[in-house]
Amino acid sequence: MSRYTDSSYRKSRRFGFSILETGEELARKPYAPGQHGNKRGKKLSDYGVQLQEKQKVKFMYGLNEKQFHKTFVLAGKMKGVHGENLLKLLESRLDNLVYRMGLSTTRRGARQLVNHGHITVNGKNVNIPSYTCKPGDVIAVKENSKEMTIIKTSLEALSRRVDFVTFDDTKLSGSYVRYPERSELNADINESLIVEFYNRG
Repeated sequence: MSRYTDSSYRKSRRFGFSILETGEELARKPYAPGQHGNKRGKKLSDYGVQLQEKQKVKFMYGLNEKQFHKTFVLAGKMKGVHGENLLKLLESRLDNLVYRMGLSTTRRGARQLVNHGHITVNGKNVNIPSYTCKPGDVIAVKENSKEMTIIKTSLEALSRRVDFVTFDDTKLSGSYVRYPERSELNADINESLIVEFYNRG
């Protein structure tokens, strides 16, 4: 299954969940898209609820199904709570950390920055958005990319950063300090439903 590249606003309205984590997609039209979007639909089955939870998180982080399931399997091999480990691995992706540091206003834009070779990890060029970073890794903008308007504009638009990353706006370099606590991540995600979805017999 290929990665979804259509409107994030449309998907956010479909799920009633802000994929961009800003809430702006739902501010003007807080109902599902389409002619009958503002009418109450049929109640979802348990399977439907689990599937929707998995889909909204998958779209939020910009993964295709194969990538998402692989991450889920890796999370199950870690110590701790499976669902929380899944979110920690998703947050540890390079494209997500570039987004969290404020170098792009969206994860999709951050993925492009990585793909196009504008980002380094510990001084080495890394152009794989799914690259898994570890606490202590230093993420920076490549020297000849520091004057990019899109990066400057994104940094100017940033209101606050999450506490598990640091960033120097002057040097355009930051660190992944630690794995995030569950309380620091999106409270509207019910990761236990994703675990139930994949573990259904």
